[in-house]
Amino acid sequence: MVDVNTIRSAAGTRAAAIDEGLRAHMNKVYGTMSIGMLITFAAAWAISGLAVTTDPSAAAAQIGTGKYLTSFGSALYMSPLKWVVMFAPLAFVFGLGAAMNRISAATAQTLFYAFAAVMGVSISSIFLVFTGYSIIQIFLVTSIAFAGLSLWGYTTKKDISGWGSFLIMGVIGLVVASIVNIFLGSPALVFAISA
Repeated sequence: MVDVNTIRSAAGTRAAAIDEGLRAHMNKVYGTMSIGMLITFAAAWAISGLAVTTDPSAAAAQIGTGKYLTSFGSALYMSPLKWVVMFAPLAFVFGLGAAMNRISAATAQTLFYAFAAVMGVSISSIFLVFTGYSIIQIFLVTSIAFAGLSLWGYTTKKDISGWGSFLIMGVIGLVVASIVNIFLGSPALVFAISA
């Protein structure tokens, strides 16, 4: 006859091994994503640093008070090359998606890091338009939201995929409210949308 305590301890050991494997996998995923985010930031910051100058004698175009585009910045943001830079991440995603089943894990990780760099080049113009404070603020809010939702999902083990339709309705509502506020210019509505 089978001892019930032996069965329970074997099931507990198996569950602990699964939890440990999941924890190791998630740590690797978070580590890879963190490195990817750092690569994206570094590429965006470096490209914007090469594209902008405060020296009017080295300027190809003026973009604001005391801010000028270098010849590199003018070629990147004002020529037809801007379309290549803008759509390169999308083309990268399509290409990576088509090749995903035929490449090794190491190649996929290398291509992910290359994608992160291409994405950084594509979004480098945010450093021309927005202040460093607002970029850092949005980065921190997004990181905290991601970490909080990830931690909540990991600890409670609840599936949050059912939130999708509700959240999509919320995004549509925010877009409509933002478009309406273009014409209203209401500071209270700006605050509500930000919240």
